[in-house]
Amino acid sequence: MTDLREITFADVDIEALAGATGRVAVLIPAEGTLSPAARRLSRLTKGALARAVESEAREKLEVGAVLSLAWPAGMAAEGVDIVKLPRRPSVAEARRAGAALAKAAGKAGVTLLAEGTRRPAQIALGLALKGYAFTARKSEPAEGPAASVVMCKGAEEAGEAYATARAVAEGVFFTRDLVSEPTNVLGTEEFAARLEALRETGLEVEVLEEDRLAEMGMGALLGVGMGSAMPSKVVVMRWKGAEGAPLALIGKGVVFDTGGISLKPAAGMEDMTMDMGGAGVVSGVMKTLALRKAKAHVVGMVGLVENMPSDRAQRPGDIVTSMKGDTIEVINTDAEGRLVLADVMWHAQLSEKPAAMIDLATLTGACIIALGHENAAVFSNDDRLAADFLAAAEAEGEGAWRLPLGKAYDDQLKSQKADVKNVGGRPAGAITAAQFLQRFVKDGTPWIHLDIAGVAQVSAETTLSPKGATGWGVMALDRLVRDRFEQD
Repeated sequence: MTDLREITFADVDIEALAGATGRVAVLIPAEGTLSPAARRLSRLTKGALARAVESEAREKLEVGAVLSLAWPAGMAAEGVDIVKLPRRPSVAEARRAGAALAKAAGKAGVTLLAEGTRRPAQIALGLALKGYAFTARKSEPAEGPAASVVMCKGAEEAGEAYATARAVAEGVFFTRDLVSEPTNVLGTEEFAARLEALRETGLEVEVLEEDRLAEMGMGALLGVGMGSAMPSKVVVMRWKGAEGAPLALIGKGVVFDTGGISLKPAAGMEDMTMDMGGAGVVSGVMKTLALRKAKAHVVGMVGLVENMPSDRAQRPGDIVTSMKGDTIEVINTDAEGRLVLADVMWHAQLSEKPAAMIDLATLTGACIIALGHENAAVFSNDDRLAADFLAAAEAEGEGAWRLPLGKAYDDQLKSQKADVKNVGGRPAGAITAAQFLQRFVKDGTPWIHLDIAGVAQVSAETTLSPKGATGWGVMALDRLVRDRFEQD
């Protein structure tokens, strides 16, 4: 796994500033007031810090942004970073500041003066998350960022708060690593093996192999993987930190999606290594819950398959039978994720009888057309659960937007030969995909479908992540568990 930057917390030590290596950073409020430690730092820089704080350049900074002084005289550090941040920042502002520091520092260590500023643990979380870089497949993998220290009041309390935040960051990094891996490394067997390794965190992990899936009647999922030499699998992860019915998290784990016989265009197909993003998020959430010993009962299930064209592959026009018993006419083999989810969702409901169920999938290009790369699409049969999730996503800064469901969309899925078709045409493509999945939700089960096609992997950096895999959803779902499903 890509290592997080090691971050510790300490009381303010003014005398240590002169010899601090790497970068020294200081938080300055909009009014430009210097704390005692900042005044000491300014004297070390022969007044350069004070002049920078009084400059027009600093005044024009956005909240959370950085102004840097290179190679300050009188100090061992390679730079001093001035961060514009209120003494009582919001969570988003604090994380943005930490992320800006990570970008300015690169691999260098950071000594941060957070004297008198609240939310030092959230600043540290931003510093950790933005420091991600996937280099595992380079011939000479880069070393991770150097260890850093946050000097603040109440260092012990801040360190305890960061311990929880670090568990979230580890889940995000785990998801990013899974999504970033190429399929010749992370096939279905290696994916399952990495999840089995999570047993060391306290998770119960069960791997269901193809013969067992066939006995269970998972014809929809198994149909997707027929063309691949890789065996299809379902992995079940259980965290029982409380009694009662669990929250079930279901992830689409298509480790590579060629489109099958309905072959995708060659341009951009290399990005389909990320079509297991939903399974990646579920895995990251489960790791986070185990690491922070969440007082909640949560079950994660992921369906792992590869969608390939071959002489054994599923064909357009084939009719498969789902675990539920519904027959599905496969009009387009590139609409495979919903077939995987349908069987795993049904199994989750039969075996776990969940209090609620949330599925995640990089499901439709239509979602990207509708919402771009700023928001995941949210569909739900339960207004309260949807509202709770949207509130959690907003609190964690992960974009999400609710789209409608409705019986009228079912007409697009009617089949003359089977109970349902797997696609409904181009109009409302993200909605008809969700409408298809709703067929496999039992009456009385609160359910959310998250289409994360636009947010799982992006072509430009975001506030908290570099270009590439984002880990979107780990923080929002962890927050939802804390706010709604944890027991005192």
